[in-house]
Parts: sequence; C-alpha cells; structure tokens
Amino acid sequence: MIETKNLTKNFGKVLAVNNLNIRVNSGEIYGFLGPNGAGKTTTIRMLTGLLKPTKGTALIDGIDILKDPIEAKSHIGLIPDTPNIYKKLTGREFLYFIADLYDVKRDIAKNKMEELFEMFSLQDKADELIESYSHGMKQKIVIAAALLHNPSVMILDEPTVGLDPKSAKLVKDLLRALADRGKTIFMSTHILEIAERMCDRVGIIDNGILIAEGTIQELREKAKDKTANLEELFLELTGGEDTKDLIKFLGD
Repeated sequence: MIETKNLTKNFGKVLAVNNLNIRVNSGEIYGFLGPNGAGKTTTIRMLTGLLKPTKGTALIDGIDILKDPIEAKSHIGLIPDTPNIYKKLTGREFLYFIADLYDVKRDIAKNKMEELFEMFSLQDKADELIESYSHGMKQKIVIAAALLHNPSVMILDEPTVGLDPKSAKLVKDLLRALADRGKTIFMSTHILEIAERMCDRVGIIDNGILIAEGTIQELREKAKDKTANLEELFLELTGGEDTKDLIKFLGD
C-alpha cells in the first residue's frame, strides 16, 4: 500500500532523505522512528505529495504521488505534526469543507461527522469556531477530518501530541482497529513505548538513511540483545551513548 523507491530529498547541500526504500502492507501498523532532524517529516511530506523529491518515487496503493496526485491523495488520510486549520470555521463547517474536497456526499458526511464528534467528545464544540479550541481539540478535529472519507492509508506525524491520556488511548485503539480491518497505518512518533506496543514493524531513520527495519524481535537480533525494549534498541542503533550513560547514572 505504501512503497518508496530510492526516495531522496536535498535541501541545498543538506541531504535530508537518502535513497529510502520501504514497503508497508495492507493491515499493517508501521512505525517510522528517528532522532530530531533524521528526515521523518520530510519523508511524510514526500509520501503525501506536499514536497517534491529530488529523485525517486513514492507509491500509494501502486499510484505514483507525483504522476497522479489527485488519485493517490484520495487514498490518504493525513494527520500532520501541527494542526494548521481554518480558525474562522466551526468544527462542523471544517469537516463539511473536507468532505467536499474528497467528494463525500452530504448525507454520508453528516452521519459520519456525528459519529466522529461523539467519538472524540466534540459534540458540544461542533458549532464553535476552531480558534476557540484547545490544542488537543484541534488535534481531534484534524484526526476526524482524516477519517471522514474512509481512506485506505493513514499517515500520521506524532498523532498523540497534545492529547490527554483518554484521547490518546482512543486514538491508539482506533488505529489498531483500522489496521485489523485492512487499513494501512504509517506513523511517526517520538514516544517509543507507543511504537513498541502498537507497531507490527518499525523503520529507524538517522541522518536521512534507513538504518534498521523489522519487527521488535528482528531488531533485537540485529542489536544482539534478546531482551532489549524498543527504547534500548533505538539508542543502540542510533548511537545514543550519552543518553544511555545519563540513564545509568541517574539509576545509580
């Protein structure tokens, strides 16, 4: 459902993403991990057609995002790291706007919208301007918008940032349920505990290069540590020695 072939992005002399090759299957939750500045958000922007790669291709359900962007994007539900949305619309108006973009019929959109408002406890705020929403509420309305057209691929950049624990658990449970129904989930997160519990496979990117990929067990074998958790594996694979020494010092 998601495939990249030698996907590369340069910003001047800076090589942000370097010959990235990944494949994500239907029904899979794929965690895309890496330190700050590793190339995660740049990759997501290329996958969704928001950024043109320097070279290489990105395919969504076999559709080239550059050659047929409208068709490819119709398969995607995007939850960006920052919910930049129209503040002078109400939550309901914003979701109707999104429904129109994806050509969702009004009666279907209305029913789906009410389900999403109830799911995210936004019924009382649906007709208020988005500028009055908290950060967490804005994140919820963005997630609702991404689900409205029933996409086959969900791409998420730090989806639980700004959410209270109850809402974060709801999102995690929702993503697992979507994957179990055959949806494809591509998720970037810094919260490694979430990735370890949720993801079927993870890919770790560092300095624009995919340095490791596989199940947690496969990463343990790569790191030659059969009992390590994902945080320990991540630090081992990305050279986070200073962090490991600090954790050990604080433990002592």
